[in-house]
Amino acid sequence: MGGPVKKRRYDSSRRRAAAEARRAAILVAARELFSTRGYAETSVAEIAAAAEVSVDTLYAAVGRKPRLLLAVHDMELAEGDTPLPAEQRGYVRDVRAAGTAEEKIALYAAALARVLPRSVPLLEALRVAGRSDAGCRQAYESVSERRAANMRLFAADLRATGQLRDDLDDDTVADLVWSMNSPDYFQLLRSRGYSPGQYAALVQEVWTRTLLHKSRAGQQN
Repeated sequence: MGGPVKKRRYDSSRRRAAAEARRAAILVAARELFSTRGYAETSVAEIAAAAEVSVDTLYAAVGRKPRLLLAVHDMELAEGDTPLPAEQRGYVRDVRAAGTAEEKIALYAAALARVLPRSVPLLEALRVAGRSDAGCRQAYESVSERRAANMRLFAADLRATGQLRDDLDDDTVADLVWSMNSPDYFQLLRSRGYSPGQYAALVQEVWTRTLLHKSRAGQQN
């Protein structure tokens, strides 16, 4: 009885590893094609061919095209080849481990300068596609809502330092951060000639001066 059980476990492990490898190949191929050709100009069939899988396998491994773009978007936020939920991303862990609100804000702003140049074009493509595709529109809206929820967690993390202004509730803090880390705000500043580093410096300055007690924020000078 023991031998067959071990074999089934072994086979199951091999199948999972193979499935993960296929999914990784699909996402890497999608990222390359989306970045070089654009979302609208890239077909699912082309991604499947580049990953050396069938279209049916691609759908089973990741999902349809909007889901594929979201997975690539999350790869860019994770700064690697694997999509990760927010709490597992390296910069999120660094932010949560930081001891002061100033450090948390600085770390988060620096991370935005790294990831937004790659993630914003993907979301913009999804937004444009959403004008005529309900699936793309729903996917874009889900990212915005997810980001808003994550900013409430960020606000609570800042609150735990004891440095947030007492007259601001967590929702107000979250909404301010959410509005300024949005694709729209980032693109507006880029259109005015701001580099990603200059964008990060500006949001860090605004958040520090606006959200923290003046006695604490003044220590930045």
